[in-house]
Amino acid sequence: MILAAGRGERMRPLTDHIPKPLLVVGGQPLIVWHIQRLAAAGYRRVVINHAYLGAQIEAYLGNGAGLGVAIAYSHEAAALETAGGIAHALPLLGEAPFLVVNGDIWTDYDFAHLRSRGLAAGQVAHLVLVDNPEHNSRGDFVLADGQVQSEGSPRLTFSGIGCYHPAMFAALPDSQPAKLAPLLRSAMQHGQVSGEYHAGRWYDIGTPVRLQELDAMLMDDMRGGI
Repeated sequence: MILAAGRGERMRPLTDHIPKPLLVVGGQPLIVWHIQRLAAAGYRRVVINHAYLGAQIEAYLGNGAGLGVAIAYSHEAAALETAGGIAHALPLLGEAPFLVVNGDIWTDYDFAHLRSRGLAAGQVAHLVLVDNPEHNSRGDFVLADGQVQSEGSPRLTFSGIGCYHPAMFAALPDSQPAKLAPLLRSAMQHGQVSGEYHAGRWYDIGTPVRLQELDAMLMDDMRGGI
């Protein structure tokens, strides 16, 4: 599942008329980078939630055949936050654990790893953590012996990439906004959240400046700059 329902307030005016996942970086929309990597990793079914200007996302991506996947869309009349959006999409996601990735990040993480790994017995979530960027210098969680904890140090940043069991969201009311962090912290208290550290590239596209920096990096890559 690709989370694509956010308004992108910090990206204005770029997002006044274009949904954030369709902003172009390195010659193609952010969301296309994700779909290409997911297809390369062996994923064939992708669910995309949307709210703000969602019709543009559907018009651009269609059924996904051109990118090697089958796309199903989960429409939200108003954005339901991360957990609320996932809960609303559960009928499309099925009963097995599934991968979720934020639509407003760019990364070289290999999604095939989560596809082959899945969730260990007794776990409801597996998170990918990264080094803390300047805009989140205090980090989010602690990774210790393969388990993610909400307290302690040193802290890392949650990348917006995770694998979840649908049972984690089953009790949430449909079409009601709900944040992911409280669910994760509750599961962490019960030792039900595992994790891993990704040392590669990861960018949170939260401002126009970050978008420009990433675009410059990717264009440099294409010119053989690294």
